[in-house]
Amino acid sequence: MAAIIINKASAEDVDIIQKLGIQTFSETFAKDNTEEAMEKYLKESFNTEKITAELNNPDSHFYIAWEEDNPVGYLKMNTGKAQTELHDETSLEIERIYVKKSHHGQKVGQLLYDQAFNTAQHLKKSYLWLGVWEENLRALNFYRKNGFVEFDKHIFRLGDEEQTDLMMKKVLD
Repeated sequence: MAAIIINKASAEDVDIIQKLGIQTFSETFAKDNTEEAMEKYLKESFNTEKITAELNNPDSHFYIAWEEDNPVGYLKMNTGKAQTELHDETSLEIERIYVKKSHHGQKVGQLLYDQAFNTAQHLKKSYLWLGVWEENLRALNFYRKNGFVEFDKHIFRLGDEEQTDLMMKKVLD
């Protein structure tokens, strides 16, 4: 495996983020959801206009993991009003750490998480938080290993289905 490089994404990376988002979300969740629900979610969440707006939002931060010229994962973080829920100025939300299935187990997720942690420290945030589907055991174990603890739950809509996300946080020193 070639070295993984993490680079900040820009508005010109909309196609890369869109393709990575669709591929990685599908690889992770298609087996547990209906085709209709997946199609609806992917159209709503990864359309060009939405991704462009997110990339241009100064309160959202994207990073892409590269293996040579191949994008293999990405990170989306939110501060301020871009946060999906808490809107706490002292926090940074990790909205997405998505890695291609071909690169699971190769520390790409850890490198992206490390970028989020470093960004939170650089921005002088008090804590990181995120929501993760209660049935995504791989992600839950990853976040627990990195010091996150559950503090609440919320509903995540996928198509017409309501799913429970566990909300987790990590207080920074």
